[in-house]
Amino acid sequence: MSVNGISNVNQSYENKSAAKTKANGSQSEQAKASEKSAAAVYEKGEQNTETKKIYTRDQVSIDRLKADADRRTQGLRDLVQKLLVAQGDTYTESTDIYALLREGKVQVDDETRLQAQKDVAEDGYWGVEKTSDRMVEFAKALSGGDQSKANELIDAVKKGFEQATKAWGGELPEISTRTMDAAISKLEAWRDGLQ
Repeated sequence: MSVNGISNVNQSYENKSAAKTKANGSQSEQAKASEKSAAAVYEKGEQNTETKKIYTRDQVSIDRLKADADRRTQGLRDLVQKLLVAQGDTYTESTDIYALLREGKVQVDDETRLQAQKDVAEDGYWGVEKTSDRMVEFAKALSGGDQSKANELIDAVKKGFEQATKAWGGELPEISTRTMDAAISKLEAWRDGLQ
């Protein structure tokens, strides 16, 4: 026997032993890998083709509506003040201007009466339709057009009406009630997708 033969036997033994160890190790590695791979199986889910719309406040409309309301409210105040000054009662001396108006203790000149009638007429700036339209437009602008906020907006309109009734010191005129009802109806229609 040659030295080469002995070294070949050892080498052959080492190769078989290493192969067996390697096979046992790879089987356990394969088992571990299959456990891991089973936990990491990717399944393609349904794709949501709808993207959720993010609503943002329409600040331009809000600012425009507020400026318009402020300008018109100031015009109404000026009209009332002119009326009171003409009678010798200034706005600042009056303890309860709403009581004077509510009780009809204010004499109204023809020009002022005609302007007020024009303003509260069906097609007037303070009429039911235009005022309720502005209220709804303002509410929509605040919500950013998010219909899910409609119930909150309806509650806010009701709360504002209650505060106005309290400030007035009694039941508001019919035009106010009709305006609130119209605004709520329009907000409900928008909420329900009817508008």
